[in-house]
Amino acid sequence: MSWAEKTILPLILEGKDCYCHRRTAGEATVRLFARHGAKVVIADVEDTLGAALVTHCLLPSRLFIAIILDFDVDEFDDVMRVNVRGMALGIKHAARAMIPRGGGGCIISTTSVAGVMGGLGPHAYTASKHAIVRLTKNTACELGRFGIRVKCISPFGVATPMLVNAWRSDNEEDDESPELVEKTEEFVRGLANLKGSTLRAKDIAEAALYLASDESKYVRGHNLVVDGGITTSRNCVSL
Repeated sequence: MSWAEKTILPLILEGKDCYCHRRTAGEATVRLFARHGAKVVIADVEDTLGAALVTHCLLPSRLFIAIILDFDVDEFDDVMRVNVRGMALGIKHAARAMIPRGGGGCIISTTSVAGVMGGLGPHAYTASKHAIVRLTKNTACELGRFGIRVKCISPFGVATPMLVNAWRSDNEEDDESPELVEKTEEFVRGLANLKGSTLRAKDIAEAALYLASDESKYVRGHNLVVDGGITTSRNCVSL
């Protein structure tokens, strides 16, 4: 953190407890929340990558990509179980902890632009992300009377390890080389309507910071789309 950040950066999450999942843009969110004074608990599927308390979420490590005519039902169920059931349980237990303390606070889920429009991801992934958006809105209605704000973020593609490794060939080891990162970012820039900017994990973290702060105290049941305009400017992206 720079001298300026140390001296004038407002600690807008000071005194708040945050539970974050490290994967995708989660690591950047954890770092930013901690910088703003939050106490952060981290969940991850890999013990060695979680910097604090780790919860095993049993997330499958592979991507499920198949056309609707021959997709695997068991794999579909796995994705729905982890993404939707897991999110529902996360909201459930967060609310159970928050309500006895007097309510208030917020629950933020990370979903995807695939939860806003079709053609942006595999069927199971897309279905699960749509479900999370609707789960967010439904639970926001229920928990609003306790002062709990439930919301979610739908980012477009960020050059995270999962997306970067989608570019590698089947016989290659996982590779997060600068070349593959740049290739991923170039692909995302080409699809986005907003030119001259690259979406990075820090941008998702900044969006989460806003939603977690008191600056968004009257925002609930909202899906904040961070996508460079792709969901408003394109009808469909081919799988």
